[in-house]
Amino acid sequence: MSELSHPAVVDLAPFVKAYDVRGTVPDQLNPPVARALGAAFAQTLRAGGDDRGAVVVAYDMRDSSPALAAAFGDGVRAEGVDVVEAGLGSTDLLYYASGALDLPGAMFTASHNPARYNGIKLCRAGARPIGQDSGLTEIRDRAQALLEGAAPAAGGAAAREGVATSRDLLADYATYLRGLVDLTTIRPLTVVVDAGNGMAGHTVPAVLGDAVLPTLPLTIIPMYFELDGTFPNHEANPLEPANLVDLQAAVRAHGADLGLAFDGDADRCFVVDADGEPVAPSTITALVAVRELARHPGATVIHNLITSSAVAEIVAENGGRPVRTRVGHSFIKAEMARTDAVFGGEHSAHYYFRDFWFADTGMLAAMHVLAALGGQSRPLAELVGDYSRYAASGEINSTVTDQRAKLAEVRALFAGEKSDDLDGLTVLFADGAWINLRPSNTEPLLRLNVEAPDAARMSALRDQVLAVVRR
Repeated sequence: MSELSHPAVVDLAPFVKAYDVRGTVPDQLNPPVARALGAAFAQTLRAGGDDRGAVVVAYDMRDSSPALAAAFGDGVRAEGVDVVEAGLGSTDLLYYASGALDLPGAMFTASHNPARYNGIKLCRAGARPIGQDSGLTEIRDRAQALLEGAAPAAGGAAAREGVATSRDLLADYATYLRGLVDLTTIRPLTVVVDAGNGMAGHTVPAVLGDAVLPTLPLTIIPMYFELDGTFPNHEANPLEPANLVDLQAAVRAHGADLGLAFDGDADRCFVVDADGEPVAPSTITALVAVRELARHPGATVIHNLITSSAVAEIVAENGGRPVRTRVGHSFIKAEMARTDAVFGGEHSAHYYFRDFWFADTGMLAAMHVLAALGGQSRPLAELVGDYSRYAASGEINSTVTDQRAKLAEVRALFAGEKSDDLDGLTVLFADGAWINLRPSNTEPLLRLNVEAPDAARMSALRDQVLAVVRR
């Protein structure tokens, strides 16, 4: 294992984060670091009794991804564990592979981050999440020790080197998704898809195009499908309104029924209607929840505490059981598994499905939207109007040096109101309005979300909180 050492040993703590690995290349994430993390991943799986004999690895379109994925695989194989090389893929394709093959997985991507970044999303067999409290800290510490020249633990040396095999899973992934949502009988739709030069340019043609029969009644107008990890057209982060401008203009220009925008690793999907107006992820969460509850009456639906109050109301009205969680995929996935929830949604456009091993997939959410729209005659704006009830601020970030002190000030401001501390500070008002103020896990930021029955009330609450936070 001495070859894992590096002339300038990298400190892993700053970029092995709460949910994944995310750092700059090559000063933080480079082949020696990736190899150490691969070996540490295999060691941690073995120590926890989760060694399935192989690990499946996929990567995105970034220039650094193939070499990092290969080095990670070398580290896994050095521990006597085989590697299934899935090659280019979206994050949800990797989750499909982990679920369908019942293998632990590693996805090399930095999602929507700029080109100088890369990262790794890790999961156990069946796409079960790995985060700070479920193995990632142990993986980091083992990898750090290897980088610093530690010898393998007693009995840890592999009797054989693992074997690498290549497997193209794109067609299987597409066929599986097609089996979950029937789009063959919907009315014809024209759909503009902005892949942002990310992995949706690889997966959308396979799932929604002609690669899987029968052909769907969809006219797909592609935007930025060329895989390019330098993101020459715009950042692959549809959460930022500026990155939706091209899609909005194209939807209007083509007279399309809707537009879809995916992030860099295509695990998130944003929707705009025929007028180019964005549809809030909370609204999509409610729409998909109703569809899933029609198939699974009385089921549980998970939503994080930033989603609109309309989600819980609509789930209950449709006979489901809404369960509120903290923000973050590891919390959502854990709660979904605990409650056997049929579906989960976040304000950030992550959508989770029991039929997809409780993992998130932007593609499956998009298919549900297409099925809902194409299964009736109204335009999307009218359809989603049934699921939108409140005015929301969106997430507002403020740089704050003493997060705890500011939270205490806001708490005191609303001392007479109902509140909870599930994730930061949530204050619930009698008229249905609420605020949530929570600290960032990685930056000196406080994140504010406000919702109210009308825009005037929302704006007043928002400004009242920001006056304290930014004072």
